[in-house]
Amino acid sequence: MYYVYILQSINNPDSFYIGFTTDLKQRLAEHNSGKSIHTNKYRPWQIKNYFAFGDEQKAKDFESYLKTHSGRKFCKNHF
Repeated sequence: MYYVYILQSINNPDSFYIGFTTDLKQRLAEHNSGKSIHTNKYRPWQIKNYFAFGDEQKAKDFESYLKTHSGRKFCKNHF
């Protein structure tokens, strides 16, 4: 399975991160251990939402959409 996930900072609840992975638990652990320079500043993180896909390209396309202005607005309104 391919996962698109939305993380929320525990210490800074207004900070979110959107990503893609095939191993959700491992990827969350990497974000919380500081291995990702993009999320290191706002750790620790918790999973706010995740979406599972059987098709890798559809997952990547959805991740790309969520990172756009309209995708972020969609997330804010629905999640």
